[in-house]
Amino acid sequence: MRFLVDAQLPPALASLLRAHGHQADHVNDIGPGDAPDRSLWEFARENDAVIVTKDEDFSLLFALRGEPAAVVWVRIGNTRRAALLSWFEPLIAEIVTVVESGQKLIELR
Repeated sequence: MRFLVDAQLPPALASLLRAHGHQADHVNDIGPGDAPDRSLWEFARENDAVIVTKDEDFSLLFALRGEPAAVVWVRIGNTRRAALLSWFEPLIAEIVTVVESGQKLIELR
């Protein structure tokens, strides 16, 4: 599965997803980290990528736009990178299963 990790999450999250056998880019890998959300949305749609974000705006785009990109909305507070990765890692297989089942908006709390 292909993932696009948004700017407010660390590039290490993309590395973690790659370590689990997925194709993953951090927004900084594909262009400027401050690219508009709509540009990232279009990139994700065109490249069949799942957006991983802490940004509520993507849930709003999900509701307003046509053919949605899949969005994993990380809804935890600020945390250290190591804690975030430890929390996220055991969820990867479940995220893949849920996206493959057709779910397009996955909230992680």
